[in-house]
Amino acid sequence: MDGNEWLADRFEQHRPRLRTVAYRMLGSLAEADDAVQDAWLRLSRSDAEQIDNLGGWLTTVVARECLHMLRSRRQRREDLFDTHLPDLVVVPDGALDPEQEALLADSVSVAMLVVLDRLAPAERLAFVLHDMFDLPFQEIADLVGRSPAAARQLASRARRRVNGAEPVAPDPDLTRQKKVVDAFYAAARTGDFGALVEVLDPDVVLHTDFGAGRTPVVVHGAATVARGTRVPSGGELRPALVNGAIGAVITVAGQPFSIMAFTVAGDRIVRIDVVRDPARVGRLAATVLDRW
Repeated sequence: MDGNEWLADRFEQHRPRLRTVAYRMLGSLAEADDAVQDAWLRLSRSDAEQIDNLGGWLTTVVARECLHMLRSRRQRREDLFDTHLPDLVVVPDGALDPEQEALLADSVSVAMLVVLDRLAPAERLAFVLHDMFDLPFQEIADLVGRSPAAARQLASRARRRVNGAEPVAPDPDLTRQKKVVDAFYAAARTGDFGALVEVLDPDVVLHTDFGAGRTPVVVHGAATVARGTRVPSGGELRPALVNGAIGAVITVAGQPFSIMAFTVAGDRIVRIDVVRDPARVGRLAATVLDRW
């Protein structure tokens, strides 16, 4: 094995963790891959033998690139993900191959990603790197150009905002999740309003993202969500795991139509996130669509 192959092999060992860091920082799979690729390019141009802690060095490079992307996103005044949903990690429901398992490991709940995107770039970096990946504040301070004490304050402020938003974590039992979601599907197919209300939390939130150029629609309350629940004509449901929770990909006449992500707490659905941009559905749900 020559030097380039050796270096590439070492980098690949770190790629899954780097992608996880970037995805949680950015909420975008494509941008996460760009940040990881940038780390590889920088490594390939560096004297790797002089790097004592390769994993730490790569994490720092990826984090710095993510911070730059977040700041550029703010400067361009792009729509934030509290308006448009972040990229969803969608894999087939059932036996997963190693690549799909790695992809699913990159995910956090949709609700958490939405909350993270409300943070200022430096706050998000401090919170993600410290609270999710245990990086010391000295290293975080170097990235944001502040003192360790100031970096600690950034993470603390972000933590308060995250806790204040109280994103509901999905029930960890996928079997219980599936039972509740299956009851929702059955009621939706038959138009059983009472059964739909029964399976929905009284304060359920339905967030539908139609893509760039169209305003997302947010609906609150079990009765309102139930009244608007319809199965599209000719629609077919493809079971999926969406950011680690039970969800589905919907096709109409064999074409991508929507991705549905459910947050189930106890025996009720508390949140439904829907992506209705067919091009984006086709990209994010490719592994599910390919299976069918």
